[in-house]
Amino acid sequence: MAKKTIVSVELLCLKCRQKVMKLIAELEGITSIVIDPSKKTVTVIGEADPVKIIKKVREFSKSAVIESVGPPKEEKKEAKEGVLVPVAPKACQRCEVWYVVGEDYYSYCSIL
Repeated sequence: MAKKTIVSVELLCLKCRQKVMKLIAELEGITSIVIDPSKKTVTVIGEADPVKIIKKVREFSKSAVIESVGPPKEEKKEAKEGVLVPVAPKACQRCEVWYVVGEDYYSYCSIL
């Protein structure tokens, strides 16, 4: 029987969302994954165990919490025109990779 599991997790950037999506997608028995960054939730529908789902999400963020588990509801989809989606930064500080390159403009030998 399919279950609807809602997990609360901090999703700061696109890379964070992709990492969480990839981790959850590894589980078997998942029908759909919906990420809502405005509510900071991930909704998973399928036959996967909620404990396995939260374990996978906690590989990314230790502060992830299950908000609710229950049967999936058939939602009515309404056509919305002109819906604006907030744009997240490409990478947050947690996901950014920093390279430090040192250039020494002085010569190593000072005897000339």
